[in-house]
Amino acid sequence: MGDARLSRLGFSDLAGWAQDDHAAALTTFRRSCAEIVKDARALRTALPASPGLKGACAAALEVASSFGPREFFESFFAPFEVLPPAGRGFLTGYFEPEYEGSLVATEAFPTPLLARPDDLVPIPQGESWPGLDGLQAARRTENGHEPYPDRAAIEDGALGERARPVIFLRDAVDALVVQVQGSARIRLLDGRTVGLAYAGKNGHPFTAPGRIIVERGHVPLAEMNLDRLTAWLRANPEEAREIMRLNRSYVFFRLAEELDAKDGPIGAAGVPLTPARSLATDRNLWSYGLPFWLEGELPLAGGGSEPLRRILVSQDTGTAIVGPARGDLFFGSGPQAGTRAGLTRQPVRFVVLLPKAEAP
Repeated sequence: MGDARLSRLGFSDLAGWAQDDHAAALTTFRRSCAEIVKDARALRTALPASPGLKGACAAALEVASSFGPREFFESFFAPFEVLPPAGRGFLTGYFEPEYEGSLVATEAFPTPLLARPDDLVPIPQGESWPGLDGLQAARRTENGHEPYPDRAAIEDGALGERARPVIFLRDAVDALVVQVQGSARIRLLDGRTVGLAYAGKNGHPFTAPGRIIVERGHVPLAEMNLDRLTAWLRANPEEAREIMRLNRSYVFFRLAEELDAKDGPIGAAGVPLTPARSLATDRNLWSYGLPFWLEGELPLAGGGSEPLRRILVSQDTGTAIVGPARGDLFFGSGPQAGTRAGLTRQPVRFVVLLPKAEAP
């Protein structure tokens, strides 16, 4: 938990608790529980679910109908405010982009997103392999393991025949956004829509291009958002290519043919995300499936804000999501969700709902 501490609360201490849609939260929680109770392997490993969380999940799946949704959470969990040294939690947002694309390379869609290569090996969480310090994946060779090629090397052809495109996009800027968000919906010219799901990454640390653009003085920090980022990258293609290559991380994808059109993208926990109910947290500190209560304000696209008083469920993670009171809220799919996600950089009250059986 680092320097943060936990302060036990009562549910009556949570502003707006009684007014939340507990049924919607329970539906999202049950999605995680279906995977937790069968010990399914997550796409990106996290802190294992505790026996108390597994017990709450079993109850949610087997006997939740005998509880009201609000009664269920109050019966199986206890709220604890997570208090970092700064005194408040911090919330950002993310979304699932929607772009036009093609299953084959064309003049209009020349930029590939690649399938996971068969020589990519993830390094288990918490382990450090010789010569691979700080990396989360490696390349398997006849002589052992070595660092996987970084973004620049992959773009220059380092994967050879292992570079297998799954989709082609308009340009490198669209590709960058999809890689940062970790999923996408792609509209094909024949009218179909296909989903892209995260399939792995090369293990190198992520460097935010937006941060570099701000540090170089091209865009003020207060004005940096997704629209400003993509507009600047397209208006400055030469420097944009150099900046994007400073992000050595590279994400691989697969076609998510199993997803229903109504489902959100698949998060790191291996379950479809629910707009406004799924939360990305630090996987080294929190288990997938844990419920959280967040209080604060969410900016609106047209200006102003709305109250945030809501149960969310940890179902995802992210390289930049580090710390016990750090969250990333999934807003949904498409440009409107992207606008709201880009505006969200909010201080929040960050409360974890711990299983009562294990509450300190």
